[in-house]
Amino acid sequence: MSNLLPLPPPPPSQPPPETPPWDTPSSVWYTPRTTPWRTPHSTQSTPLNQKTPAVKFNGLDTEPREDRVILRQPRSSRTNPLIWCVAGLCFVFSLVLIFFGIATLIVFLSVKPRTPEFDIPTASLHTIYFDSPVSFNGDLSMMMNFTNPNKKIEVRFEKINIKLFFFNKLIAVQGVQPFSQRKREIRLEPIRLISSLVYLPVNHAVELSRQVQNNKIEYQIRGTFKVRAHFGLIHYSYWLHGWCRLQMTGPPTGILISRNCTTKRR
Repeated sequence: MSNLLPLPPPPPSQPPPETPPWDTPSSVWYTPRTTPWRTPHSTQSTPLNQKTPAVKFNGLDTEPREDRVILRQPRSSRTNPLIWCVAGLCFVFSLVLIFFGIATLIVFLSVKPRTPEFDIPTASLHTIYFDSPVSFNGDLSMMMNFTNPNKKIEVRFEKINIKLFFFNKLIAVQGVQPFSQRKREIRLEPIRLISSLVYLPVNHAVELSRQVQNNKIEYQIRGTFKVRAHFGLIHYSYWLHGWCRLQMTGPPTGILISRNCTTKRR
């Protein structure tokens, strides 16, 4: 047997003390005791029906408000009878306009109105002479042809005005009495344009003298007419403008060499 003494038993191990995180030496030393996160947890339970106290920031209440949605039933409103009357009248008026528009289109396509024509088939230049270098005298007679090419429309010419020009200078004016034309009728109207002591600028007078010597004189005829068309109970009017360019020989037996006439409706 050995003389060694038995070893004493090891001391029982003790678990380390539980220290809350806020009681550590660093937090105790550096963290103030008054910090909000150091408030100990409350051990009391809050009832479900207890209201949470309102929190104030800078003196303003932040108490939660309840949003309420109020539904109202729509009111039953009736339309004013006057509005119905006005709407009915507008509807009837629209139908009338559509009807007359269609009727007018049908009449236009069936009738096919055409513009009357204006022409000068013959003309005679009797006199051209100067009382002074700028005072012009002349005498021109011609036959004007008015044609109504419409098959179903009668026309009447009113406010007929015929003007004679030389290089856009007015030298004579003649009016014509109103007359009527039947369907597809042709009418020859005698016109005589007399110029008496008409002032001509020097350049115009020189040009006219040169044309007389060359036996080739150019005139312009402009006619303005107001035309009234009749188709049964339908009547309408418009303005008609005729323009002719004449080339004639010198007086006293000046005759028409060539012409170019156009007619426009406005």
